[in-house]
Amino acid sequence: MDTVEAIAKVLLVGLALGAGLPALFAIGLRLFLTEPASQDGEPAAPGNPITRYAGIALFVLIAAVIVVAILWITRTTIDYYFDINLFPFAPKK
Repeated sequence: MDTVEAIAKVLLVGLALGAGLPALFAIGLRLFLTEPASQDGEPAAPGNPITRYAGIALFVLIAAVIVVAILWITRTTIDYYFDINLFPFAPKK
């Protein structure tokens, strides 16, 4: 049963990060670039600032997830060379 649980955990994390982060990025782009289309060739009016800030917040969230993932992958190297334990709850290898 441990194997099935491990496979389920990997599947859920893979779906969340593999499909969830690109979906959040797409939503962030859509929120950031919401401007009404101009039909007469005039420049479009600026979009709603609240949606722009929501898009920026999603971009910051995605960047934070990427930075934490890189630090997670390199945690043992950072601990070895700099003696800094970034994730004290994680078991040491």
